[in-house]
Amino acid sequence: MLLELINISVRYGAVTALTDVSLGVRKGEVVAVMGPNGAGKSTVLKAIMGLAPVVDGQVHWQQEPLAAATHEIVKEGISFVPQGRRVFTHLTIEENLEMGCLYLNDRAEKARRLDSVMEFFPVLHEKRRDLASQMSGGQQQMLALGRGLMADPQVLLLDEPTLGLAPIIVTEVFERVAEISEMFQTTIMVVEHNIKGVLDIVDRAYVLDMGRVVFEGTPDRVRETDILTEVFLGKVSYDDEEET
Repeated sequence: MLLELINISVRYGAVTALTDVSLGVRKGEVVAVMGPNGAGKSTVLKAIMGLAPVVDGQVHWQQEPLAAATHEIVKEGISFVPQGRRVFTHLTIEENLEMGCLYLNDRAEKARRLDSVMEFFPVLHEKRRDLASQMSGGQQQMLALGRGLMADPQVLLLDEPTLGLAPIIVTEVFERVAEISEMFQTTIMVVEHNIKGVLDIVDRAYVLDMGRVVFEGTPDRVRETDILTEVFLGKVSYDDEEET
């Protein structure tokens, strides 16, 4: 695995968010992490980025423990696009993109990345001088993806990239994510609630329920089983649960 969680447990005070979770992504893959609200999906990405209180287990990057501080992880080759886009509305599109590689001092390389991202997202080039506040929700999501790519990452972590978007924009976002994988040779782990759309673009999927991995397989295997119905209806049982 290029990036792997090994027996990770996360607790927020008395609340256990993840229990003994092991999952990962291989170089070149697009992998989905799915499940109902509260399953621990976003916590998986936060655990990788050092944003969640991991009480057990390890995150491995290129088969070595990931020891970098949160603000240094992007330099390791891992970029995180958080839920809700979180663009800087008071900055221009171009300035927002440059925030994705603040650590980079090479002006020529920064300009190369900027040109590459704006070529991939023509709307960002067209509006490069506009404030991000003037963009639609879908355009802001493209900006968030572009900002993530400015780090030239080996792995891109996406947290609910289609949340709150109209169906036609959801389709466009999924198309763009697939194109990022192909054109930039970027490995992607995506947390997503839109099951049908994400299964069309991924190589493998993990299903979480109540902070545990309850299924892992190809999109076809996910579709062939009842696992999604079971987790969304609360019908998954666990061997170590106490009987009531």
